[in-house]
Amino acid sequence: PAVMLAVTKEEDANVIELVGRLQDYIGARNALADRTGVELFLVDDQTVSTSEALALMQANAAIGLGFVLLVTWLFLGTRIALMTSAGIPFTLAATFIVLNTMGMTVNNTVLLGVVIALGMLVDDAVVVVESIYRRLLGGAPPLEAAVAGLREVFAPVTTSVMTTIAAFLPLALLPGVLGEFMRVIPIVVSAGLALSLLEAYWMLPAHVIAFRVDFRHRTEQPWRARFNHRIRLLYTRLLLRVMRRPWLGVCGVLFAFALAVVTIASGQVRVNFFAGDAQRLFYVSVEMPAGTPLEDTLSTVQAIERRALAVFRPGELRGSTVYAGQLFTETDNVFGDVVGQILFSLEPARPDTRHVYEIADAVEAAIDGFPGPKRVWLMRITDGPPTQRPVKLRVRGDEFDEILEVVGSLQAYLESNDIYRDIAVDYRPGNPELVLRHDGEAVKRAGLEPGAVARAVQLYVDGEIVTDFQYRGEEVRVRVRAAGEGLGDIDDLLRRRVSRPDGSTVALGTLLHAERGVSRYNIRHHDYKRAVTLEADIDTDRTDTVAANALLLEQWRAIAPGYPNVDIDFSGELDDIEESLDAITVLFLLGIGLMYIILGTQFRSYGQPLLILATVPLAFTGVVLGLLVTGNPLSMYTLYGMVALAGIAVNASIVLITAANERLSAGMSLNHAIVYAARRRVVPILITSATTIAGLFSLAVGLAGESFIWRPVATAIVWGLAFSTTLTLILVPMLYRIVMGMVLRNKADDELPLGL
Repeated sequence: PAVMLAVTKEEDANVIELVGRLQDYIGARNALADRTGVELFLVDDQTVSTSEALALMQANAAIGLGFVLLVTWLFLGTRIALMTSAGIPFTLAATFIVLNTMGMTVNNTVLLGVVIALGMLVDDAVVVVESIYRRLLGGAPPLEAAVAGLREVFAPVTTSVMTTIAAFLPLALLPGVLGEFMRVIPIVVSAGLALSLLEAYWMLPAHVIAFRVDFRHRTEQPWRARFNHRIRLLYTRLLLRVMRRPWLGVCGVLFAFALAVVTIASGQVRVNFFAGDAQRLFYVSVEMPAGTPLEDTLSTVQAIERRALAVFRPGELRGSTVYAGQLFTETDNVFGDVVGQILFSLEPARPDTRHVYEIADAVEAAIDGFPGPKRVWLMRITDGPPTQRPVKLRVRGDEFDEILEVVGSLQAYLESNDIYRDIAVDYRPGNPELVLRHDGEAVKRAGLEPGAVARAVQLYVDGEIVTDFQYRGEEVRVRVRAAGEGLGDIDDLLRRRVSRPDGSTVALGTLLHAERGVSRYNIRHHDYKRAVTLEADIDTDRTDTVAANALLLEQWRAIAPGYPNVDIDFSGELDDIEESLDAITVLFLLGIGLMYIILGTQFRSYGQPLLILATVPLAFTGVVLGLLVTGNPLSMYTLYGMVALAGIAVNASIVLITAANERLSAGMSLNHAIVYAARRRVVPILITSATTIAGLFSLAVGLAGESFIWRPVATAIVWGLAFSTTLTLILVPMLYRIVMGMVLRNKADDELPLGL
């Protein structure tokens, strides 16, 4: 026998410290167990998974930082790489100060924001230091090189950071559970990028001067010089080859984008909108037939536990708890004599242990068909935002009989289709009941008043309170009840006698109409109508939430004509998905609009921002390719990463077009300007893209451990950015040549003398 306590923390409390104090308290109390006779157990400890998730994110951040340093060293050398990376600690420290000022705490979402920002924190510094670096190679003094280099790239670097923030920051307005769960990420990224801009403009040039880097009497390491030269040479040759057939290249890129759209539409990419990391615990819920005593429910649940325990291997089970009279669900707590539940808490995962879902499936198979319960089902728990179940259908009407017929039909359909599992209905019958109604004619013939008959029934069953008084501060009620032995059954009550005015007696059964039935445990309403809710989980490897609900809707349409007074309302996770999809679409368009305004302000053009924004579909193509290769599902987190990616993907185009405009303004021909700008900027573009990819690479491929929540975000950015950068270096010069060629021809026509 035990008492179970569920401990929750205040919002700003440190959960790891709190559980540590609880464990200390448990140890101190258990030292007195011999005298108190009470022993305390920590049945489940979710801080284990929290610590593991934090360690995973910290490891990925460390690996990402190492990759960033490696990339900058590969392209720029040791001293320049150190100068570039020296700003990372400053930027991160300043970012954490800002978050602390805003009242935020360190958690997984904050660390994800840090990992996403990690590679981008050095992007602006890389462009600045590369510009300074080339001048140092040309023999310029450090101060002169720093000022001239900063002047050259100030506008494009500022614009690229602002466009990235414009894509990220609107995501802080995302409503619903997804928005609440991931709101801190755009704040972390935006704060980090803004502070990195300050570091690149203020501290980095000072580092260059303070380091006294002077290349007038030394040369770049030969292998690095050959490496960068080789990249420029190969890229220029490829670009010239493609530019000879510009429309063919554009059509090829459009074909790749169309292929990505067809791939998504045809279902080639698995969909799981709210994929989550499984927690190492699950519940087995039990519902007994109506009228089952609490003691029988408990004994049945204990018998189910014994059968389930045989499934566990040594070292897998942390503890199990059995309770009757209540059960917990994702959305509600259910109480009553006919319900019970078993909590199975597992030990932390090790390389040789089974996955929690594998254990849960084995338990489900072991207890399938257990005799006695009306229904037995499992509830698996995942990390992530507190979403509802994938299938949640409210059946509404005025009469419970019709509602329950519809629920029974739909429930039978769900049970017949193995893509649905863990089906639950929130309507449960109550205890057996007896409804007594007066037989008016019989009461009148017996010479009795209806009130006297009702009072007699009350005296036989519950008794009647006749007075009350205070005793030692407590209220005591005096209840008078008919003498004799207790009622054996309902028929015993109906055989009891009632005195008539003439002194004779008559049986209660002759004065009353008796109807036996079952009461209703609960009556729920939705939009002012009685409602019963049908819920289910789905097999995410075979279907997704939208498709699963669509199948159920088709089934309802097939039977709906027979129930004109009943309607249905889909909700659950489908509501969360629709809300998030609508909001993500709006925020994506808002971000694109802000980016267009920023780009139009810098380039003073309506057309050139569209050239830059053309890289966004290229990023989408890369994301689809990444999902196909890695096997990750298309989820809300993937879409979230795609919106964020829109701001990152345009950075390469900004730097490229800015350089081309400068050369064109300096008097170069169009072809010469675009080829020169592309050759000049290809290395910094590759560096900035590679550092962003490097920062997220570990999380995307799971080097330090996998996460079904965070990995899709990293995968979307890594693959999308890699693909968009590659195509940007080819497509943007072609589009720039086509568009600017038409602009220059129109301008030349406008300048011709009248009549020519």
